[in-house]
Amino acid sequence: MKNFDKLEEEIKIKFNNQDLLKQAMVHRSYLNEHRDFKLGHNERLEFLGDAVLELVVTEYLYNKYDNPEGELTNWRASLVNANTLSDAAQQIKLENYMYMSRGESKDNNTKARDYIIANAYEALIGAIYLDGGWDSAKQFINEKILTRLDKILENKLYLDPKSNFQEMSQEKYGITPTYKVMEESGPDHDKNFTIGVYLGEELVATGVGTSKQEAQVAAAKTAIEKKGW
Repeated sequence: MKNFDKLEEEIKIKFNNQDLLKQAMVHRSYLNEHRDFKLGHNERLEFLGDAVLELVVTEYLYNKYDNPEGELTNWRASLVNANTLSDAAQQIKLENYMYMSRGESKDNNTKARDYIIANAYEALIGAIYLDGGWDSAKQFINEKILTRLDKILENKLYLDPKSNFQEMSQEKYGITPTYKVMEESGPDHDKNFTIGVYLGEELVATGVGTSKQEAQVAAAKTAIEKKGW
């Protein structure tokens, strides 16, 4: 039995209609196995929450910073992407309250799981907006999402990992990173690539992906972590 009173304590919001909070936690897969469940899935709430989140973040960035539109767009993207939202969801243990099918619950695909949890977080924002209005949703986003901006700006997380690693490498060493395919495996329709990122002759890190681009991004991300940047 899921204790939604505890989730309300976690997010410091008391719902007038707790069914909205519960519905925000319902993944579509759950209803395939529980056709008599009284609530619908969370996709409409996610649609609403996505819009509310983007507007709150946009308004904040517009009012606080006088930077060009392109920079503000990159900052906003870093604040509302699946990585940020799944991390925020993990901080409030949101997965513990989710309704998912047995298959989804046991799936060990971390990327897919993070995406589902991030969507539920957007649905939660939609539920907060419907239940408590704009000010309630805005306060929640201010406390849970916008507080992450300083770290994003300080560590240049608004840049994709490849751009970030290249910028830092040029700044610290005067070197542009290069990428080399270390290994290819699998049939043409399902290939996996292992790619190494080098600074000069130094192999800094490797990354794996289903495309060369994905593997390069993974390598750059690991390289940033290894260098402590």
